Amino acid sequence: MSDIGDRADAFHAVAALLGIETQHTDALGVIHTPDAETLAAMAAAFGLPCDPQQAAAALAEMGRVAPLGLDPLQIVPAEAPALALDPTGVVEWRLVLENGGDAEGRWNPGDGLLRLPDGTPLGYHRLDLATGGAATTVTIAVAPAFCHLPAALQPGARSWGLTTQLYGLRGGRGWGMGDFTDLAELSRAAGSLGAVSVGINPLHALFASEPRHSSPYSPSSRSQLDYLYIDPAAVPGFADPAIRALAPAAVPVDDGGLVDHAAVAALKRPVLEALYCRFRDVDLKTRTKHGKAFRRFQREGGEALVAFATFEALHEVRNVGDGQFSWHDWPSELRDPRSRAVAEFVEAHKERVEFFQFLQWQADTQLGAAAKAGRTAGLSLGLYRDLAVGVNPQGAEAWADQGLVVPGMGIGAPPDALSRAGQAWGLAPVNPLELRRRGFQPFIAALRANMRHAGVLRIDHVMSLQRLYWVPAGRSAVTGAYVRYPFAELLRLVSLESHRQQCAVVGEDLGTVPSGFRETMQAANVLSYRVVMFERRRDGNFISPGDYPPLAAASAATHDLATLKGFWLGRDIAWRQRLSLYPDVAAEAADISDRHTARWQLLEALARDGLIAWERFGEFLPHGDEPVFTAELGGAILAFLARSRARLMLVQIEDVAGEVEQANLPGTSDAHPNWRRRLSAPLAAILNGPDIRRIAALMSEERARAVR
Repeated sequence: MSDIGDRADAFHAVAALLGIETQHTDALGVIHTPDAETLAAMAAAFGLPCDPQQAAAALAEMGRVAPLGLDPLQIVPAEAPALALDPTGVVEWRLVLENGGDAEGRWNPGDGLLRLPDGTPLGYHRLDLATGGAATTVTIAVAPAFCHLPAALQPGARSWGLTTQLYGLRGGRGWGMGDFTDLAELSRAAGSLGAVSVGINPLHALFASEPRHSSPYSPSSRSQLDYLYIDPAAVPGFADPAIRALAPAAVPVDDGGLVDHAAVAALKRPVLEALYCRFRDVDLKTRTKHGKAFRRFQREGGEALVAFATFEALHEVRNVGDGQFSWHDWPSELRDPRSRAVAEFVEAHKERVEFFQFLQWQADTQLGAAAKAGRTAGLSLGLYRDLAVGVNPQGAEAWADQGLVVPGMGIGAPPDALSRAGQAWGLAPVNPLELRRRGFQPFIAALRANMRHAGVLRIDHVMSLQRLYWVPAGRSAVTGAYVRYPFAELLRLVSLESHRQQCAVVGEDLGTVPSGFRETMQAANVLSYRVVMFERRRDGNFISPGDYPPLAAASAATHDLATLKGFWLGRDIAWRQRLSLYPDVAAEAADISDRHTARWQLLEALARDGLIAWERFGEFLPHGDEPVFTAELGGAILAFLARSRARLMLVQIEDVAGEVEQANLPGTSDAHPNWRRRLSAPLAAILNGPDIRRIAALMSEERARAVR
């Protein structure tokens, strides 16, 4: 065998040890085999040599677990709580339940599995083990096989909800973007109209010192909130005349339909700074109820909140003073969150660190108030939150926990219909080996933070529970490879947290989906995410409403797709043409042809269901002219989807308002105004207008029809 062949075999052997897939098929049916350069880069990212024997030895050393062959967190099935031991003799054990009570016993190697007492409750419990003079303690997670399903998602239910890009709401207070007060107003209205939920974009913290970084799917932290959603007028102390004087005029200036995040920050920060100073001097010094609530929030936030606030304070100094946006460019002593230099910085800037904690407290308080307002108004599921697939490698989480993220790698996706060159999202992947060594605590923390104040959690790119597409830094997205994650354990933890937080789960399963994945998720009560434009048979025709899976959240579009009006008019295609996003003329022609066919096929589907008369096709597709979109056509498409068997149906407020532009155009950054578009009409006008009442009535009627 040649040296090249030996080297390739060695790479593949190391890949097998690490769970790297050496072949995958993209969504277009093309088979890819990662090259030696990719595999070598991945091995190096794991901190391993490329020699398989050396890699195996290093992995064994890295993967050392507690005595008896146990991980720091042992996940056991609630339906038959037991675990396997690797003992040297008799084991004395004692189980201490998290909410009180205990049990103990004696286990012999010949007994098979160590079975926990019947009726051991769901949760995280302590297990003490002793054998041969050695003792160890691990945490036991007793986890169910399936997620929590509230009444609105139980068999036979046909519910509907509204979704919005929160920043795009036009409130009447002149701050330049939507905020938590607007969310409360929308939630109250949605509840009164019969909706069960209001879905929102990820609320993750971005970068306070660089507000122009606006993608909610590229956060600094997934466990903290974006402070720009705070309504300063709802913060205690705003009634102070000196603070009110800092607020903008009630009538917002013309913004061209886009959020200017830097301008919003410039408006809000002086007011929030003044509110914090007042809070420090009044509430903290005199220990008012607000002061006590803040101190309690700090204690509950623990080290994670301190680390985030420290990063924000450091980033403010370095990014503004030295222009060093990335913490990788900071002096070495500041790159280490546990260094003496960082501790000295915190000591010298206590109030600055506390200010950023104050912002998190207010964001959490206002989000909770919005959730309560919706539920009080009849929003039975409450808020539908969104968890991004990863974090920005330049942000707070990557700085605070550098051992968890993989250096030199980014998260992405192989080629698909939306991006034929593949996608590199610039997000930091989590090291699955390190995640297990940490007892999955970072994953659990992210779930809890985003299930907070919510009745439903959407997990973006939920296939990441099973595998994640890594792309070496500086290389094309086509050269990436999939890395496997501990799917069974992660899914059990999702189910456990779903029950503990009483929060249902929707898995965004669009794109390249592994064989059998959707079936496994359905068995775990995770709702599939179904978009009408993708629900088509092999011949291209749209599936009927009765063919949708019941355990699903069905939607007409997503933030990455054209609105209903934009789809019909081909606005997304026009953007790709304008920005030269098509790889060649043939791909562009194919997209145009496919859209023309899709319009006809969609009209045919609507006609088969009695929603559009066959003879009226010419009104929407005049011969030789541009397509025509009307509110009637939009309503027919939504009615078609409302008739589906999906237990939850989602309506974008952009489609209620008749918007033509989409929130995000995949494959672009600055060329398209991603994550900046505002609704063309004020929120009050939409909520008091006829369109939302018409669509709400239509949804209620058609969802009830689906039940019959």
